[in-house]
Amino acid sequence: MTEITVAALQLAFSADMDANIAHVADLVREAAGKGAQVILPPELFEGEYFCRVEDEGLFAQAKPVGVHKAVLAMQHLAKELGVYIPTSFFEADGPHHYNSLAMIGPDGGVMGVYRKSHIPDGPGYEEKFYFRPGNTGFKVWPGPDATTLGVGVCWDQWYPETARALMLMGSEVLFYPTAIGSEPHDTSLDTARLWRRAMVGHAVSNVVPVVAANRIGVEHGQTFYGTSFITDERGDILAELGREETGVITATLDLDRVKRHRAAFGFFRDRRPDLYGRLVQDI
Repeated sequence: MTEITVAALQLAFSADMDANIAHVADLVREAAGKGAQVILPPELFEGEYFCRVEDEGLFAQAKPVGVHKAVLAMQHLAKELGVYIPTSFFEADGPHHYNSLAMIGPDGGVMGVYRKSHIPDGPGYEEKFYFRPGNTGFKVWPGPDATTLGVGVCWDQWYPETARALMLMGSEVLFYPTAIGSEPHDTSLDTARLWRRAMVGHAVSNVVPVVAANRIGVEHGQTFYGTSFITDERGDILAELGREETGVITATLDLDRVKRHRAAFGFFRDRRPDLYGRLVQDI
């Protein structure tokens, strides 16, 4: 039987990068102590979610993967604890800037970098000012016990194409670090339930467990609503956190069972790629 234990972290962040990294490190240690082998922090945990405004001075915060403080700290921790840590960070690559994720393995090495494919642009989430669309394509990574892990970043999580592409690449668990909360243009709109439903839908239609990690807290009037969760391959919630809770959730996944369920549902058997050409055409 192939089992892996996964974890999601949920916490608030400040403008103090060192303090943020230290707080994440504490929760990583807690998750590892609970047996977690793959530990997912939220998106851009290095600081506050800066994309709420357009400020050219903030580009100075971006660093290459090899020198970024958040990545280096998680590398050290992953090696010490023998765990995998998908690490979101603001990446500079020459004149270009990306919302990126370094997959860090249990030896402390960076297994590779994924650059967020879908970049949102709207009130409070003005990411197109800062980030180029990712040029890496979707990525999967070898995980514990010869498993395969798929990771999208925040806005990627709304797209069924992301989940399906990762599945066709062999992913056995989907991970989504995110930073999402209130909508400044419409204070009556609460997307928390929509956010969860979208990813639960990926779990059901791909017969795959999903791990989602969000931030909490109020940053300059923008409230992040947490509600991080882990779901099994049938969309049933295995573990979750509330809107204001700081903490760690874990779940142990039987991937042999998941594989049997996926085969029995026939979703991949009954695909009709010959009919899907419209999906790759512009609107």
